[in-house]
Amino acid sequence: MSLEEPNSLIMTKTNQLSLFLLVLTASLSAQITEVWKFKTEGRIFASTVSDDENIYIGSGDGLFYALDKKNGDKVWSYQTTSTKFSTAVMIDNLVCFGTNDGAFYALDKKKGTVVWQHQTSGEEELDMWDYYLSTPVVAEGVLYWGCGDTFVYAFDATTGEEKWTYKTDGIVHATPVVKGNKLFIGSFDGHMYALNALSGEMLWKFKTLGAHYFPKGEVQKAPLVADGVVYFGTRDYNLYALDAETGRTLWNYREPHGWIIATPALQDGHLYFGLSDGHQFCCLNVQSGAMKWTIPLNMRVFGEAIPVGDKLLFGSHNGMLYLVNAADGKIKDHFKTDGCVKNSMEVFDESGVFKSGFELYGADMLGSEEKILNLGAILSTPHVEGDLVYFGSADGTVYAVSLANSK
Repeated sequence: MSLEEPNSLIMTKTNQLSLFLLVLTASLSAQITEVWKFKTEGRIFASTVSDDENIYIGSGDGLFYALDKKNGDKVWSYQTTSTKFSTAVMIDNLVCFGTNDGAFYALDKKKGTVVWQHQTSGEEELDMWDYYLSTPVVAEGVLYWGCGDTFVYAFDATTGEEKWTYKTDGIVHATPVVKGNKLFIGSFDGHMYALNALSGEMLWKFKTLGAHYFPKGEVQKAPLVADGVVYFGTRDYNLYALDAETGRTLWNYREPHGWIIATPALQDGHLYFGLSDGHQFCCLNVQSGAMKWTIPLNMRVFGEAIPVGDKLLFGSHNGMLYLVNAADGKIKDHFKTDGCVKNSMEVFDESGVFKSGFELYGADMLGSEEKILNLGAILSTPHVEGDLVYFGSADGTVYAVSLANSK
């Protein structure tokens, strides 16, 4: 999202860039094949998690599902009053997740029954692009989670007993990361926090720069913490690299055309991430923050990229899953969701650029966003197990696809 450039200019840049992409993808015969799919009755923004037998994910239809990994058959479902779910985490016999009715659930993963539940003071949604809820993480028997009520929570993972809370000044939909005795988490108040994981005491906080229309510089997703550095993107168009011990800035990269939402992936000394209104997928040098290559796209990328050998896998708001070379960004394969196949002509013309009359940020932004989600937008992060990839889509479908013929 960006309000700093006219909509027509954004569209012109997108059209020019996406022409190159579409020539590439048109020349590729897609080898990523569908293994199974399961249709729900609501939009899916969360990512899948799995154990040896099942896939677990929540849908906007209010149900949290356990699906058989082999064939996608429903094993059980749990009814909530929610329309949005976090990605879940598993610990022992529990599958745990948050919902936008302000509740946190720990279910028996075999039965789908509640083992413990915590009710917060309530959730909040900042805007139509606030798709995600904080994904819980577990370390040393403690479950950490952020909430729209502005708090970061630490629970005993087995009993649900509250161990500590930390209050920020904004919605917390970012996912925490625990490294040693430190917990790193961002907030919509524009800060990245380092907390003591045992006590919740603040060790340091870093304020993002902010931008003209987004002065808070909200942090929407998880940081990447590696080799003593904290990497994260923001709504102020920056990707930051901070010293994990002190919170001091090492470098920042500013993307001129919009937000950087996705958590970057790290491989072989490079960071990989997608852009919002920049409509590109990028590769940066991890030491300097200098750009190595970009792939032009015709839509946003909010989900994370996953390394698969010497390649990367990521989804886009255009309803396509891409497999690209990590070394040079060359697109090797793609897969289209059902929504993409069915509804792409509502947004794009035959050449794949925005059709005449479609305005991304015009008078009817809600209507435009609905059309984009109807593309089967992939806002989730692919979940890779061997040659199989599982992911949810805004067309309400959970997909299992195979990469066996793409390697």
